[in-house]
Amino acid sequence: MRLAVFASGSTGNCALVRGGGRAVLLDAGISAKRICAALESLGVDPAGLDGIFITHEHADHVSGLRVFTKQFPVPVYAPGPVAEALSRSVPALSGLLRELEPERPLSLGCMTVTGFPTPHDAACSVGYRFEADGAVFASATDTGCVTDAMLRYFDRADAALIEANHDVAMLRCGPYPAYLKRRILSDQGHLSNDECTWLAAVLAGRGTGKIILGHISKNNNVPGLARRTVCRALTGRATELFLAPESGCLQVEVTPCFA
Repeated sequence: MRLAVFASGSTGNCALVRGGGRAVLLDAGISAKRICAALESLGVDPAGLDGIFITHEHADHVSGLRVFTKQFPVPVYAPGPVAEALSRSVPALSGLLRELEPERPLSLGCMTVTGFPTPHDAACSVGYRFEADGAVFASATDTGCVTDAMLRYFDRADAALIEANHDVAMLRCGPYPAYLKRRILSDQGHLSNDECTWLAAVLAGRGTGKIILGHISKNNNVPGLARRTVCRALTGRATELFLAPESGCLQVEVTPCFA
């Protein structure tokens, strides 16, 4: 299985997952022009995508949907409340939307995709677990805390994309208004570096081979700080650590770690 992260952060989120002869996008929160350029740089025909899986309806995860699907009418998979919100905001999507039931696996040929609930202040929010070619990739960003359900779907994941959104001290001392700070720090907000570190340590202890830190705040974190904080928990582990870019392309080969 191959993963390519085109963007991860408050200004946009989008990734490509390929495996089992299928290719899907995870979110479409950057411009259609950027999505197409990123796909074409990897030799992927945008018209040949098998679907777009949406985590939730916030703009940094869906802003490119309207233009992209107008050019390339591929199926858009989302939980029911998210699909409903998208059909209201982008009526042209109604014929492409496919309602996805969280925790019910969906088969796309030889790729299996399962959405699982994440706590976030949206109509509904999910992470995704992708299985293909004998490998597992799981992703969950935009989550205010780590739940037992999340841990179940990260179990035996060969690679994981998790959130290192903010440094608590930087956020508390930063320029955001009080209500926004409370939102980010809440159980419906985003994971801090310390919370991400705990999750990374759990995953590494279970044998996850590759961990990608994503959704790093531009205003309340520094990529190097996030990496250093998480690295301390991975000392002595065989787990590789990557930083998802705010823009550009991070490519990761997801290979089986478990017999």
